[in-house]
Amino acid sequence: MPIDRDKALNAPPSVREISWTTRDVLLYHLSLGAGSDPATGPQPHLTYERGLAVLPTFAMVAGTGVSSGERPDASWDMPGVDIDLRAILHAGQGLVVHRPLPAAGSATVSSRVTEVWDKGKAALIVRESTARDPGGAPLWTETMRIWARGEGGFSSESGPEEAWSVPDRGADLVVDTPTVPQQALLYRLNGDLNPLHADPQTARAAGFDRPILHGLASYGLVCAALAEGVLDGDVRRLASLSVRFAGVLFPGETLRTAVWREADRLLLRSTCPERDEAPVLTHATAVVNA
Repeated sequence: MPIDRDKALNAPPSVREISWTTRDVLLYHLSLGAGSDPATGPQPHLTYERGLAVLPTFAMVAGTGVSSGERPDASWDMPGVDIDLRAILHAGQGLVVHRPLPAAGSATVSSRVTEVWDKGKAALIVRESTARDPGGAPLWTETMRIWARGEGGFSSESGPEEAWSVPDRGADLVVDTPTVPQQALLYRLNGDLNPLHADPQTARAAGFDRPILHGLASYGLVCAALAEGVLDGDVRRLASLSVRFAGVLFPGETLRTAVWREADRLLLRSTCPERDEAPVLTHATAVVNA
């Protein structure tokens, strides 16, 4: 049985130890274009180890960067979910930051499946991971939404419909984030070496005319855009960021993020202006601290 919902929801969490160095953080920031925009300047708070601030979305790659060596990624461990990994899509990503991330450190990451919804022709799997520092204090909680094509038909639980919309008015702010042709090649060095992001033949086999940018790279680009465009460079003010991946971005294109302010929340929508504002990220919400 490919998916056993009860087994997946009742399985004990998987636990792994991770660590990272300042070089991992610097590489992550550079892979998102830190220091390359004449409008923002060299951004030493993101590109120089003295006084280094850490973008919260670094949590997505912590423990998989250059300091981890060539160890295989063991993060896929979900009892009750026996599916063809070639059929999955990264559907959405959420992150809650419990306190500022250190520029170097270690953590224990506990992961478990929190929901499995049967969408008929597909399954929607929700996995939650919480990282704690060596003293047991929480650092971040990550929620990943995985769309598994062809894996439906295992349950009557289809899940709730989640309404989302932006205000019926113009955006309060629009931030354009350019990317470069080698953006995906740089981002791969954070640990995700999927050939879809580097090899034209693999990309064509997947239905794209050229390699695409990682979804988590777009996620990180939005985080960086908010930090500079909304939070005056103070990355510590971003408390959470949740998005749905609605489309692809090709390296060299622009990520345009429209922002609507609502109290301590920001509602976001990211598109690609070079392709008639094709959607890239939707259902996006950030919570910021004062």
